[in-house]
Amino acid sequence: MLAVGAGHELYVETNGNPGGLPAVYLHGGPGSGCQVDHRRLFDPQRFYAVLFDQRGAGRSRPKGGRDANTLPHLIADMETIRRHYGFERWLVVGGSWGSTLALAYAEAHPERVSGLVLRATFLGTRAELETAFLINLPQFYPALYEDFLGVLPEPERAAPLDAYWRRILDPDPAVHAPAAKAWVETEGVLSMVTPRRNRLDRANLTNQGALPVTPYIEAHYFANDCFMRPNQLLDEAGRLAGIPGVIVQGRYDLLCPPATAHRLAALWSEAELRTIEAAGHLLYDPGIRDAVIAGINDVAARSRA
Repeated sequence: MLAVGAGHELYVETNGNPGGLPAVYLHGGPGSGCQVDHRRLFDPQRFYAVLFDQRGAGRSRPKGGRDANTLPHLIADMETIRRHYGFERWLVVGGSWGSTLALAYAEAHPERVSGLVLRATFLGTRAELETAFLINLPQFYPALYEDFLGVLPEPERAAPLDAYWRRILDPDPAVHAPAAKAWVETEGVLSMVTPRRNRLDRANLTNQGALPVTPYIEAHYFANDCFMRPNQLLDEAGRLAGIPGVIVQGRYDLLCPPATAHRLAALWSEAELRTIEAAGHLLYDPGIRDAVIAGINDVAARSRA
């Protein structure tokens, strides 16, 4: 547990060869936390990999904490971790929200990044969220979109994203719990090529039970434009010059579609875009995990000393 200020303590672990190439893995969400299998993306003989749960996520404390939890805080936390281990540079790997944080960190501290491997590129913009939930959702899952809107009172349906985030952040459990469950279930369907179900269980939305912290931290970030200026990551993509990279993209990713990765690759000449057919958003879709592992090894071979 590493104290980073403002009452936050981060869960941090290292894996692999202490003499190997330094690397860091950035989980998604924001708010999801690292998983055991994320360690296996890195060859333990070749890499010394750091995994950590971001503020409020996973095993970090306080769990679900949103105070002093912004993108600049997370970037500063990465620098704290890097200095703690004495790394001059490290290979930065992230998927979905992890790709957002990876890009923001690399653009803030390009001299500290030996290479980048991104999966399911997300630039943290309002437009991407509107595309996922207000265009792709009704286009591909019209009945689920009706369920998604139906959770909201009629007057709030004209601006459903703002309504969801406002409700999820409401202190009253009767308000935030159904909205958080509906958000998680809908996001889950959009993340899968073949979801097990494609409707909301309206009865389950009001059931008592533990809730993940992810929708609460996501609502906190999304309602604040991920604490970035509009189009910040593309506008500052020139700062990635000289950093080798691989972008892994599922062809049928409805949350983070290929157009986003394509726009980034057009501005970052050292990046190789690798599109995986018949795959969507998830790390465990066919071909995605293997492509990320291959990307990590390939970028390591090209990485800056």
